[in-house]
Amino acid sequence: MKNSISVVIPVYNSELILPKLIDRLIPALKNISNTFEILLINDGSSDKSWQVVTFLAKEYRQIIGVNLMRNYGQHNALLCGIRSSKNDIIITMDDDLQHPPEEIHKLVNRLHEGFDVVYGIPHKQVHERWRNFFSWFTKSVLSNTLGIKSIKSISAFRAIKRDLRRAFENFDSPNILIDALLTWGTNNFGTIEVNEEKRLVGKSNYNFRKLFRIAMLVLTGFSTLPLRIASAIGFFFTLFGGGVLTYVIVKTFQEGSIPGFPFLASIVSIFSGVQLFTLGIFGEYLARIFNRSMNHPTYVIGETTSKVAQ
Repeated sequence: MKNSISVVIPVYNSELILPKLIDRLIPALKNISNTFEILLINDGSSDKSWQVVTFLAKEYRQIIGVNLMRNYGQHNALLCGIRSSKNDIIITMDDDLQHPPEEIHKLVNRLHEGFDVVYGIPHKQVHERWRNFFSWFTKSVLSNTLGIKSIKSISAFRAIKRDLRRAFENFDSPNILIDALLTWGTNNFGTIEVNEEKRLVGKSNYNFRKLFRIAMLVLTGFSTLPLRIASAIGFFFTLFGGGVLTYVIVKTFQEGSIPGFPFLASIVSIFSGVQLFTLGIFGEYLARIFNRSMNHPTYVIGETTSKVAQ
């Protein structure tokens, strides 16, 4: 079955790998589609990635380059590409060739089985153990928090039906998670196992800090679960405090007084810690409300190699 396909690729410091990626991507797309485009979204690269993108756009008519004015983040760049795409099926993938272009047909075929979104899940993780663990943790948080329990993992290698973008066409916050936005339009998700290769050039920009930041964005940016947890903890320790008070009163009547400053200090410490934890959760939500009120742009396009929808 021939398909109308748009491939969206965020580009960040990938001047050395982009030509190799395109050399494999175009033949792979020609095997499954007569109509396709490749959108290379340069997300504020500090190397010569944009020069490479403009060169490739001159060499291949199917390539459209979009240069963002600064680095906004991978998901912001993805949203820019998704909104600029013209074809029925949108494929998102990384720029480092860890997602083999030859595997795209698996996503497309799976999509035609009736799903709205299909994730390509690797047979085997190719990162270091710590990265695999924290990546698994972050994706598990995302999957369970957003209620996408029909899938076991989430990947940047996706096939999306273009119509889904109507669900978030007016979204304008700078804090973006594409997977969260997709849940606004569907709960019909699927997966397919694909091969994943090691990064050929450079190293991943994701570290523990960024993965933790994503997990916090999932929890406090697209869910009220932490507030419910804070309420539950507060309720539990209210009961606990009532129990301690009852114990103290009973012991006072029985023995006259209760010795033990360490006991009292430990109780105070527990309650203080719970209060600070709860305030921290409220602070996260307030910070996101503040950032939203600043009306920071989701992204700003600096220039393009061709006219695209904006």
